[in-house]
Amino acid sequence: MGLLNSGVDVRNVLYLYLAVAFPVMMTVFHFRTLLKKRGDYRAFLLYFTAFFTAFLAVPLLIVLVAAPGPRDFLWFVGLTPGHVGTGLLFVAVGVPVALAAGFIGSRDPAMQAQYPFSKEACADPRVFVRFEIAYFVLYYLPWEFVFRGLLFFPLVPTVGFIPALALQTIISTLYHFGHPPSEIFAALGAGVIFGLIAYATGSIFYTAIIHAAVGIGNDVFLYLRRPRAPRIA
Repeated sequence: MGLLNSGVDVRNVLYLYLAVAFPVMMTVFHFRTLLKKRGDYRAFLLYFTAFFTAFLAVPLLIVLVAAPGPRDFLWFVGLTPGHVGTGLLFVAVGVPVALAAGFIGSRDPAMQAQYPFSKEACADPRVFVRFEIAYFVLYYLPWEFVFRGLLFFPLVPTVGFIPALALQTIISTLYHFGHPPSEIFAALGAGVIFGLIAYATGSIFYTAIIHAAVGIGNDVFLYLRRPRAPRIA
């Protein structure tokens, strides 16, 4: 109870901030906007950087400045190893399933048109590897922090487990608007499954690994079959 009381004010600040950050990310810094003036490699690196800043760096700064107990609050929202044994078990089972899902997704023509985000990165294996590392660090980690962390864990004690699970699933699914239909339905299922895994482990790190295995695995399968684009200058 002490932790919840200490985090009330900072949660208010965080949710007000996110109410602004989401529309900004979906307009000014959305990759479709950035692609209008840049090649896809630079556009998506900028998009990833903006995503990391908006959904991880700034919320962390808010917590460090506004929370009476920053460390306790960050652990409360899943920035902790959590239940390591349970987490590693989920990873051991989940990563192969995620890679299989990525392989299946790579056979969908709509997914082939959408991914990898940067077709330019496919011109050089070293550039492709750097791009996928940035994809994990700058995109998947903040994704899990904002959806499974900030928009899930703090709401469970206040609105209940099912409403909190449903809310983060709805918001994370809606963020896929404009993506292939198969991915939107997959996001719906993933929102529920990853929420359950995060709750069982008390951490966002295991869901980040499994989630990234789907997306990066899909990219790798597509990269292996994609004709090489001209090299980046």
